[in-house]
Amino acid sequence: MRNRPIPGSSGHVRAMTLLGEPVLHTPCEPVVDFGPELERLVEDMFATMYEANGVGLAANQVGVGLRVFVYDCPDDEEVRHLGHLVNPRLVEADGDVIRGAEGCLSLPGLEAPTPRFDRAVVEGVLLDGTPARVEGTGFFARCLQHETDHLEGGVYADRVTGWRGSRLRRAIRKEPWGHRAEVLDRA
Repeated sequence: MRNRPIPGSSGHVRAMTLLGEPVLHTPCEPVVDFGPELERLVEDMFATMYEANGVGLAANQVGVGLRVFVYDCPDDEEVRHLGHLVNPRLVEADGDVIRGAEGCLSLPGLEAPTPRFDRAVVEGVLLDGTPARVEGTGFFARCLQHETDHLEGGVYADRVTGWRGSRLRRAIRKEPWGHRAEVLDRA
């Protein structure tokens, strides 16, 4: 029996930040105020992620430049991982490097083979300030690395190089929001 509400059930769906918007390409600031506004942000982020059929969402993807992300993501064994992290930092990323399909809610409709480590560990705190350590493998490790990249001002497309990167940049330019792609040309 549940003794707590479903994440996002009282949240409001926020507008998604798209590639090229400055908040998406700027490192996020640490959270210093733990209170109702942070709780509302996390609740809204869950609602937004679920509405968009995502498995993870960083705060800058809804226009807020704070170090927060939420996730509801399976690993390769279909074990569901559900939660949030405040002020997260990637402390370990190791194992095999897997080039797997990766997409992003801020680059809607696109995906590309992106290299990621098969294991990742992220440390941060929860809404109440309790320290938290989250370890993931497979697809969940990819999610953890993807979301921490967002908080550093990066998107998965920054990691796609060579002919795959060229192909992805061409596809981005064909999208209605693709005129913002000049941020990817810095690489």
